[in-house]
Amino acid sequence: MEKFEKLHGIAAPMPLVNIDTDMIIPKVFLKSIQRTGFGKNLFDEMRYNRDGTEIEDFVLNKPQYRDAEILIAGDNFGCGSSREHAPWAIADFGIKCVVSTSFADIFFNNCFKNGILPIVLPQEQVDTLMADAEKGANARMTVDLEAQEITTSEGETIGFEVDAFKKHCLLEGLDDIGLTMEKKASIDAFEAKASAARPWV
Repeated sequence: MEKFEKLHGIAAPMPLVNIDTDMIIPKVFLKSIQRTGFGKNLFDEMRYNRDGTEIEDFVLNKPQYRDAEILIAGDNFGCGSSREHAPWAIADFGIKCVVSTSFADIFFNNCFKNGILPIVLPQEQVDTLMADAEKGANARMTVDLEAQEITTSEGETIGFEVDAFKKHCLLEGLDDIGLTMEKKASIDAFEAKASAARPWV
């Protein structure tokens, strides 16, 4: 997993509330357990017409937001089923940070496990970021995880809270496997000791 330290990028405004995981990645695309390849179907039913052509007025289809790395979203983002494909699709598209007033718990935790920083802020501050994002590609935001701050294109700074352990994992690029591998020396020592004590196993 890539380390998340400081992100300076385009923020896309998506003020819809209750965006569920089926809207993020429809169930028809859940045919793989690989983490890659889902980005092209992110928000599929909102991005494409039935004939596969793009819906021009959908935010991520607009030229100024095609390379967005930050998503400013409405309340209760990631509700619905617990599918981990939802953060996979978001990450594969290239979005590394999602800001909302609230997230579904499972989606929220799955984001951290997949290198995405979900940030919870009060409505007033989300509104400020939403308005900044609506300015387009020239209005780039900076998300500094170490300092726990978002800086708007106008230089306004907004602080945010994040669990210390989850912050550590993102800063170091550690998913569940990476966390286990941090204990590799201890695991190897335990296995060597167990093997010597019970060579018949």
